[in-house]
Amino acid sequence: MLHEGDDAPGFELRSDTGETVRLADFLGSRVIVYFYPKADTPGCTKQACALQDLGPQIHDAGVTVIGISPDPPEKLAKFRAKYGLEFHLLSDPDHVAAEAYGAWGQKKMRGKAHRGVVRSHAAIDERGRLVEIKNKVKPLETAKLWEIWKQT
Repeated sequence: MLHEGDDAPGFELRSDTGETVRLADFLGSRVIVYFYPKADTPGCTKQACALQDLGPQIHDAGVTVIGISPDPPEKLAKFRAKYGLEFHLLSDPDHVAAEAYGAWGQKKMRGKAHRGVVRSHAAIDERGRLVEIKNKVKPLETAKLWEIWKQT
């Protein structure tokens, strides 16, 4: 289990553009990483669009946003285009990053248990340390995460 102050787990995933993106690429920057179950579903769209609406403020605060789901890059590209998302969307089909962040686990849907992405987010500082990490968040909670750096 991860805690604030721990080193953020690294990852290397394909983006919606097909590029390989590593968390290490953002060392020296502040980052919001969020995990969502499935692109273009109501909760996931709400979560992404709330972050997009804050785009200029987040950018002015020097924060990079990275969304991660098990969806293939092609589906992420359609999701990005449909909603004009201006941040990184990464594909984690084997849920390696989700597991490292505690964002993969037991869920219930229509009374049936299954394993899947647990909506989660993390704030990572310039040194690659976790400033905040939460699992089982509501879609609109992630947009408030950037306020950690709002005054700095």
